[in-house]
Amino acid sequence: MHVLITVNAAWNIWNFRRSLVMSLIRDGHRVTVLAPPDETVGALERAGCRVVPLAMDVRGLNPFADLGLLWRFRAIFRQERPDVVLGFTIKNNIFGALAANSLSVPFVPNVTGLGTAFLSGGPLQRVAESLYRVAFRSLPVVFFQNDEDQALFVRRGLVRAAQAQVLPGSGIDLGYFTPSAMPDAIGGADGEAPIFLMVARLLRDKGVVEFVDAARRIKADLPFARFQLLGPAGAENRTAIHPDEVQKWVSDGVVEYLGAHDDVRPFLRAASAVVLPSYREGAPRTLIEASAMARPVIATDVPGCRAVVEPDVTGFLCKVRDADSLAIVMRRFLGLSDVERAAMGAAARAKMEREFDQRFVLAAYQAVIQSVAAKG
Repeated sequence: MHVLITVNAAWNIWNFRRSLVMSLIRDGHRVTVLAPPDETVGALERAGCRVVPLAMDVRGLNPFADLGLLWRFRAIFRQERPDVVLGFTIKNNIFGALAANSLSVPFVPNVTGLGTAFLSGGPLQRVAESLYRVAFRSLPVVFFQNDEDQALFVRRGLVRAAQAQVLPGSGIDLGYFTPSAMPDAIGGADGEAPIFLMVARLLRDKGVVEFVDAARRIKADLPFARFQLLGPAGAENRTAIHPDEVQKWVSDGVVEYLGAHDDVRPFLRAASAVVLPSYREGAPRTLIEASAMARPVIATDVPGCRAVVEPDVTGFLCKVRDADSLAIVMRRFLGLSDVERAAMGAAARAKMEREFDQRFVLAAYQAVIQSVAAKG
């Protein structure tokens, strides 16, 4: 079959959906990626995909201004003639589904997060909900990444309960992200400095500012503690943090900025704990990867993060948009013994093995594609 995958950035496919792409290719399907191009296009093509560029405004929040995107989807679907379209990210899901419905092309969206428009309240949220309701009405399956998002969509009548299916995020390759021994004992002069690592795009919605503010509070008492940011700056997003602001934090000695890296495993191995103070998530890849490598995690008590973190067992949860709460939880982590930290990391790995193995995700997509094939 010809499987077309659409998303708002090609890097999203390469970084988060690579195992799905490779599974589809191994099964003999022809895979086309429809997304705004970036530096990952070459890697996708070498993996066996064909990449078709998609012009879209990633930052814009005016749904009416995106009607042109709907017509671009229609034109491309007519030209490419896919047997099934797999959608990720908000605009691609909504306008891709509307275009696919108008052409009787099967469309399978994955709701990876709700986004600013949906959570803003007022007229913009009502418009977003209306678009979801119309776009998703006739789809056979709508995938979600956590129970809370699924329940919200069902409660507001955006999908029917029979349509909705929850996946464990994008799944995790447990053979690639393997457990790693915890760093040496934490302590100032007597042990290695603790490293709190945040891996994310540098967006305000990810809680980067709260992470930096919490770091300032802790370093006032424990100057040897280290705080690291890993991820791309200057992203195409309305809440992106300007690189100059990041450099100011570095110059002040609050955080270390590690840039963006294709392989995050060396940084996860070196970390004492991985932190994500996000405002809301689908299923945070950062926490899943860290947990798979047996690292305790610290996150906000919000949908998505709650699905990955088992409080006081695999990590800690703090209040959202609250640097004081985050600092308190970080200090609590520092108060654990070496044995307690290792046990927390081991529990995190065990949870990933039980619930987040990528095999569950690949099997779900294989089943829906086989269902499409059976219906001709």
